[in-house]
Amino acid sequence: MGRVKGFAVLGAAVATVLFGLAVPASAEPTTPLTYPAGGTATRFTGLAFDTCTAPTVAQMTAWRASPYKAIGIYVGGVNRSCAQPQLTPSWVSSVTRMGFRLIPIYVGYQAPCTFRTNAVKMTAPSATFQGGLLARDAIAAARALNLLGGSAIYYDLEHYDAADATCKLTVLRFLSAWTKELHRLGFLSGVYAHQNSGAPHLASAYNSSSYARPDALWIARWDGNSSLTGWPTVPNSFWAVGQRGKQYVGDHNETHGGVTLNIDSDRFDAPVASVWYTYTVRTTIHSYAGPSTAYPVRSTIAANSGVRIVCQTFGPKIGTTSVWNKLIDGTYVTDYYVRTPNKTGYSAPIPGCSNPFQTTINNLTRRHGPGTSYAAYPSPLPIGSLAWVTCQRAGSKVGTTSVWDRLSDGSWVTDYYVATTSKTTYTAPIRRC
Repeated sequence: MGRVKGFAVLGAAVATVLFGLAVPASAEPTTPLTYPAGGTATRFTGLAFDTCTAPTVAQMTAWRASPYKAIGIYVGGVNRSCAQPQLTPSWVSSVTRMGFRLIPIYVGYQAPCTFRTNAVKMTAPSATFQGGLLARDAIAAARALNLLGGSAIYYDLEHYDAADATCKLTVLRFLSAWTKELHRLGFLSGVYAHQNSGAPHLASAYNSSSYARPDALWIARWDGNSSLTGWPTVPNSFWAVGQRGKQYVGDHNETHGGVTLNIDSDRFDAPVASVWYTYTVRTTIHSYAGPSTAYPVRSTIAANSGVRIVCQTFGPKIGTTSVWNKLIDGTYVTDYYVRTPNKTGYSAPIPGCSNPFQTTINNLTRRHGPGTSYAAYPSPLPIGSLAWVTCQRAGSKVGTTSVWDRLSDGSWVTDYYVATTSKTTYTAPIRRC
């Protein structure tokens, strides 16, 4: 990205952590991810840009005329190069209400053999500890901007000497710990890497039992081609389902809405940040434990009160709509009594509720219903794909579980081969279908 500098002050979370804090062990390469009750994942497909300093709200307003619908934001890291006077919770709220998605970028320790002069580097003896440490700092930075659990955070790993074998192993240990700690704390793991160093090294370890696999890969290859397939150093079957970004043009000026910014251009089909969207209710309503009045009542919300919506899903029809809103506390309210703009379907920019998890076998069959007797779709999921789970229900038993996952494309897969937190029952906070 060309956004790395030398020494800086570590974030508060890093500064206060005691050395010796261990990163919890879990099975590689696919490690379980525990989502918080009020979390959700957000998938963005389209053009994005990143710029060293976050633009002002006025500049972002002008850039609504651009083809870019997401922006990379540098949330923290010892090697972050530009000040971020605009990057506040208020800015996040304003920009996301415009419809922009946010791509959180964390510029932490660089490879021991980095080509970046004066960069603060990871060290071979402490790589595992450092990866977990910086994951916690990145999460603290994301939460300070009101980014929700279920967000993806991308580690900015700049180009380094790919021929240095010791350096490669240090990088893989570091990024494995980064992924495991993000997963433990309810966030998705992304890595931004050069196509000739970090990307092929992560690809070489894709199925290794020694390293946790990140959920998404964002490569730098400034060839002007925005395609998310056909990368020369990463097979198309790796990070294949809503797990890729490509920075295809480096630093250049573009003007939209009369405002010129210096940017990198990206194409994405990958998880990004999740935020809440505040709307008010038209009358006194209840919130429920699930998206239906059949669930227990959890609270009463007074007329004209604000509710923080994280995503939308479907449930029994109330009034003119079957849409239900998931709130930041994990409860649900019917959309009919909320002042969202659409009273028959979803309201942009609120995303649909989804909790993605990696698949654990190759060629996982997608079916037309929750059981092995249903017809199969022609394209199974490669190993390590993200299964974008929208809800779960019982079906035919596979392995140790009868739980089946409904994906965002409408297909079904057995939960037995998805890295949810249980192989016998339902996984919170995923709703029942």
